[in-house]
Formats: sequence, C-alpha cells, structure tokens
Amino acid sequence: MNIYDTLKDLHISLPPVSVPAAAYVPFVQTGKLVFISGHIAKKEGKPWVGQLGATMQTAEGQQAARAIAIDLMGTLHAAVGDLNRVTRIVKLMSLVNSTGSYTEQHLVTNGASELLGQVFGERGAHARSAFGVAQIPLGACVEIEMIAEIGD
Repeated sequence: MNIYDTLKDLHISLPPVSVPAAAYVPFVQTGKLVFISGHIAKKEGKPWVGQLGATMQTAEGQQAARAIAIDLMGTLHAAVGDLNRVTRIVKLMSLVNSTGSYTEQHLVTNGASELLGQVFGERGAHARSAFGVAQIPLGACVEIEMIAEIGD
C-alpha cells in the first residue's frame, strides 16, 4: 500500500511544515522514533479557536482533530522524506480545550486517530491519550502531538 496513493484517494494534500510559534523545533528524530511537536487546529490558515462544550460540539472538534492529523503527516513527511518508511504510528497525545463538564475528549481525538488508521492501515493503530484542558495556545480548540517509528 502506497501512502501517497491513499492520500490522493482521500483528496488530501500534505501541507508544508509550520513555522514554530515559540522556542522549539517541529520534530526530533532519535533512533527510529520521530517525535512531532504539538500542532494546533487551524481553519483557513488561522488558529481554529473554540472550546468544546461551550462554543463547539464534538463533531466540529473531530473535524479539527482530523485537520491536525493532516498537518502532522505533513510534518512527518518533512522529517523522514517518505511516509512509506513509517512502520508504526506509535502514540498520539491530544489536548482538547474544553469546559469542566465536557467529557468527550476521546471522541474528538477520534477525528485524528481514524484518519491515521485510514492512511496507514495496521501501521496507523496507536496508543493514545486525550485530555481536557482549560486553554490551548492562541485559543485553539485542539492540539495533538505524535510519535512515529520509521524503518529503512
């Protein structure tokens, strides 16, 4: 299965790596693991601002998480040069800007997890954490970081 054929079939174009907004790098590779820094949700090139349970519903949060997964894949492509080298998406950590009573962070994060499964097949099955937080930089609704394993 060629990852780029799958992306084309899904009508997904990978974006270039975003410029970090603070003192960090977009990714770090150590051995066979690539750590992708947290990416915030963007809509039309700007932070996708909102709070789940207040100004946003779960379905919109899932769309935001899916958009982040596309950005994460763009950064991973820049890091390794060829997404077909990915042997495993190891882990996602998702932060969901949400009210204290909102409890569907895991469902929001499914927007990213399900897309990674579609794109990478079995290699896309990953461990995951999803947290509700009081705020995310720039007021974004969701932020996700990723760890991937790379082969030769």
